[in-house]
Amino acid sequence: MIDTMTPDRILTERPGGAWLIADLPEHERPRERLQQRGADALGDAELLAILLRTGCRNRSAVDLARDLIAHCGGSLRTLADARLQELALVKGIGLAKAVEIQAAFALAGRLRRFRDADRPRLQSPGDVADFLREGFRGRTREEFHVLMLDPRHHLLRDECVTIGLADRSQVHAREVFRGAIRENACRVLLAHNHPSGDPSPSPQDIECTRGLVGAGKLVGIEVIDHIIIGHTSATRTVDWLSFKEANLL
Repeated sequence: MIDTMTPDRILTERPGGAWLIADLPEHERPRERLQQRGADALGDAELLAILLRTGCRNRSAVDLARDLIAHCGGSLRTLADARLQELALVKGIGLAKAVEIQAAFALAGRLRRFRDADRPRLQSPGDVADFLREGFRGRTREEFHVLMLDPRHHLLRDECVTIGLADRSQVHAREVFRGAIRENACRVLLAHNHPSGDPSPSPQDIECTRGLVGAGKLVGIEVIDHIIIGHTSATRTVDWLSFKEANLL
């Protein structure tokens, strides 16, 4: 076997010219890092290297993954759109690895479609009201909800963070954003009910909402609206109020 020195690591060429992830120093091995720190700790090239398993000649699997991404436009999106023949042309990939890469993207696409079908898409205040209305029906105490959204406004999680608070200042930012950070949500909708039926916001509602908007900016999570849900009446045909539409954010 031949030992080859690169600027920051030593790789060992295997019979047949293959370079394995196991040849990398332990702190650079994607599989070990994924096991220890989770997939979110790995870059695109490292995750792709786990699929590739081996590199070629003096290129590790991580190096080969970087080459492949660069060849196909520099992003996972352009890589996912690449034709099988285009992938196979990259030195060190070949038809077998190209098929495996396309299969991985196909599975990811199917999973995304299944998830999107199961999760409501909340694009308007009316969508939020329709989603929460039945759950609020008959409630005699206020419930403050945080609706966590993905970039396409599909619901990731609906979390009730407080129940029955008379003083809205007791809704703390740490309770509102803790779940959103855990879910990796990029934006949230706030919502609560008014059992009295009148969805008009109180001064405390407005003050609390503006404070949460500011806190969201600090943690990098956008508060896109706050919806109050009440009841219709003889003089009120819409049972909700949007802070954004009322210019109260």
